[in-house]
Amino acid sequence: MDFRVMGLDTPILHTLHHILDADDTTTPAKPPTGAESYVRDARAMARTAADVKEYPKAYKFVIDMPGLKSGDIKVTVEDENVLVISGERKREEEEKEGGVKYLKMERRIGKFMRKFVLPENANMEAITAVCQDGVLCVTVEKLPPPEPKKPKTIEVKVA
Repeated sequence: MDFRVMGLDTPILHTLHHILDADDTTTPAKPPTGAESYVRDARAMARTAADVKEYPKAYKFVIDMPGLKSGDIKVTVEDENVLVISGERKREEEEKEGGVKYLKMERRIGKFMRKFVLPENANMEAITAVCQDGVLCVTVEKLPPPEPKKPKTIEVKVA
């Protein structure tokens, strides 16, 4: 995106564009600072697309995870009602003696994470996660609706 064409050529927008479009394939010369780590985690969350569906008896979270094994994916519940799906996609190790060099690297690598606040009727004890054909499906069953309160009959006594 060229901000100059849009009349928005400001240093802050240029820096933000550079941060968000930075190449994930480069290895930083120094460990990331707190701000860089925050930006990296925010980018990882933004790049992990998810479909969220509601069924009569459950919620389903569907996320594409091409090439990942179940051991590369972590599904947890934090703070009693926050579903966290995270993991890391690593670069394939190529044999050195084969003379292979990358001409272009477009597939994303690195950490990913998504957080979803679950509704009150989510059953935290009935959560399942299945990864098949590169698609992760997390199912959170719903709790049954509470029984309507029945009126209490009070016996009227004769004094």
